[in-house]
Amino acid sequence: MDWGKVTYIFFSLMSLTTTAGFLYEQNEIALFIAAGVNVISTILKLGVKNLLAAELLASSLVADLHLIPAFMVLTFMNDISLAISLAIGAVVANVFSIALALIESAKSQDKEEF
Repeated sequence: MDWGKVTYIFFSLMSLTTTAGFLYEQNEIALFIAAGVNVISTILKLGVKNLLAAELLASSLVADLHLIPAFMVLTFMNDISLAISLAIGAVVANVFSIALALIESAKSQDKEEF
């Protein structure tokens, strides 16, 4: 088992679920946790060396660039609707990232069979 892959997929899923948690309970703490976990996920993806590494990193950066401004908007402007819309964008990016990870896993299993 590749523990590096387990770790970065764990944090990718955690990014998605914590952002979904914010959409359920809209408060600054939930959004801060979602943004923090997503930044950790992005950092872990810097070391990934596989076929879709650039796409995985790009999708994680997109989620970061949605969640960090969403936290600022919610904290400083108290605009919950804009923060929610940005968080939805992060969810879309995280779903895309999980889909890429699944495709990468399927491709690596195909290579192992040959």
